[in-house]
Amino acid sequence: MKTHRMLCFGRHDESGNAALVVEASTLAEQERLMFARQQDASATVFIDANTAGDMQLDFYYPHARSPLCLHATLAASAVFFERNPQTSKVRFVTGMHRQTLDVERIDGLIFVGVKAQRCPDLAVDIAEVAQLLRIETRELKSVPRLASVGSAKLLVEVDEPSVLAALNPDLHGISNWSREHGVSGMYAYCRVDDDVYAGRNFNHLEPRFEDAATGVAAGALALSLERSITLLQGDALGQPCTLLARYMDGAVQIGGRAVRRETSPV
Repeated sequence: MKTHRMLCFGRHDESGNAALVVEASTLAEQERLMFARQQDASATVFIDANTAGDMQLDFYYPHARSPLCLHATLAASAVFFERNPQTSKVRFVTGMHRQTLDVERIDGLIFVGVKAQRCPDLAVDIAEVAQLLRIETRELKSVPRLASVGSAKLLVEVDEPSVLAALNPDLHGISNWSREHGVSGMYAYCRVDDDVYAGRNFNHLEPRFEDAATGVAAGALALSLERSITLLQGDALGQPCTLLARYMDGAVQIGGRAVRRETSPV
């Protein structure tokens, strides 16, 4: 088994959301989850060859297996492009839902192409959302809405950057709510400039596991807004990240930087 530690979506080489890429693993699903819990990374992705000959990505957060993680996809793609420097495109499929991920390398950045996915039917209770985020309903700027590029997010717009920065939500409550409704957590965001937004993702049980960058949320937000956006995340965590989401009529490309931190056999 070989591992590669990468930083993804960082604004510079020392920042980004950490992902561990694992090759040649024989671990079963529960063993993979246990392995992911032991890593100092917000996501672990296992690269497998499936029976159809596809390169398959199997995603794990420290608390659960996931249908899709785009910063881990960025990390796996960077490993592939390092090994194949003359290639600018690669296709993966996801382990849980066999979703196709078309990846391109463009001017030093990596872009993952995804399409809108169906979301659960859900009537959003605004008061409940505010309670879970531990804010007043008046601090919500719009009605929260669902969108998905493979992992459904509840997108919650707050009215000020100061409200976003100060959020201290009920993480266990959000986890229980997400499990009940088939949603992958809440993504709080606010507008910074014309097409520039800042956001924070709440999909973990411990504050130390907060994402510095959430690609599926960037894609979901671009789909919901129906336009290309720049998303800023991770500043308060000391891991400033920039995610680019290119909207294309029901599809979106999510892109950014990916840099290597280390490679090691396990």
